[in-house]
Amino acid sequence: MASTFQCCSFCICLSIFLALGVWASQVEARALADETSMMDRHEQWMAQYGRVYKNVLEKEKRFLLFKKNMEFIESFNKAGDKPYKLSINLFADLDDEEFKATRSTGYVSPIGPRPSSNTEFRYNNVTHVPISMDWRKKGAVTPIKDQGDCGSCWAFSAVAAMEGITELKTGQLLSLSEQELVDCDSSNNGCDGGWMDQAFQFIIQNQGLTTESNYPYEGINGTCNEKKAANRARTITGYEDVPTRNEQALLKAVANQPVSISIDAAGDPFKFYSSGIFTGICGTESNHAVTLIGYGVNEEGIKYWLAKNSWGTSWGEDGYMRIQRDVAPKEGLCGLALNPSYPTA
Repeated sequence: MASTFQCCSFCICLSIFLALGVWASQVEARALADETSMMDRHEQWMAQYGRVYKNVLEKEKRFLLFKKNMEFIESFNKAGDKPYKLSINLFADLDDEEFKATRSTGYVSPIGPRPSSNTEFRYNNVTHVPISMDWRKKGAVTPIKDQGDCGSCWAFSAVAAMEGITELKTGQLLSLSEQELVDCDSSNNGCDGGWMDQAFQFIIQNQGLTTESNYPYEGINGTCNEKKAANRARTITGYEDVPTRNEQALLKAVANQPVSISIDAAGDPFKFYSSGIFTGICGTESNHAVTLIGYGVNEEGIKYWLAKNSWGTSWGEDGYMRIQRDVAPKEGLCGLALNPSYPTA
């Protein structure tokens, strides 16, 4: 009887052992399949963005970053607790420091209190604004551009605002030259960062900017081509600062023209933003510049700003972002209400 019991116990243990072995093999097989699938996705992503690595070690490092970023994005979207989505994009194989070094360190304002533009806020007495505004529909916004690995967001923000106001004044939309600002505006630092107010000052002193086609963007610091810069296509007469930490004042300005702003673009949610109304997570450290080209309210009643970025069309909503409006604190979400300004013409 004891022998029979021992035999049954042995059989049970053997069955459990074999079952655990099969289960472990299945888990290992699934893990291997997942890893293979992730590697395939990385290869597809490399082909899509033309990414080539210098050696096997570099490729392995980039694959691990790609995997980490992909897992973060999938986990974020699966949670489904935010009114926006993330997706893989051109930044998928970069770590935070690499991303910051090329894409979120381009806004550099002077140290100390914000200097005055010496003009009053012209929209201060506006009492009525439309419920929504989209300057693209009014023909005052050029197509999305890409700053590349150059910290020139300040130039793109200033130029987009200038393209908007000059179209409103002339009825003709022209794409103007960011590279002229990068090369010729010595008050700013080209690919090493700058400030839109100083860009506006340069444009005024230079009596205008030339066109994108005449002085095309190269994404590197270059020597000022004075011959090309002398062919001025559009000019502005001044610039004004929107009262800081005041989204209602900012609303009045954006209702009348595109406005340059600074923003905190650090962090994975901003980096991989894909669609919907962005509600954070972000701080208020001004490190990037974009242009507000409108605003609105979605079906759920969430108010938003419409921003034009300079990271190409594969980022965000074809290069644009909707970001939550009228949120505390007064700095605005991601600090967007800290340093708004716009050119006048």
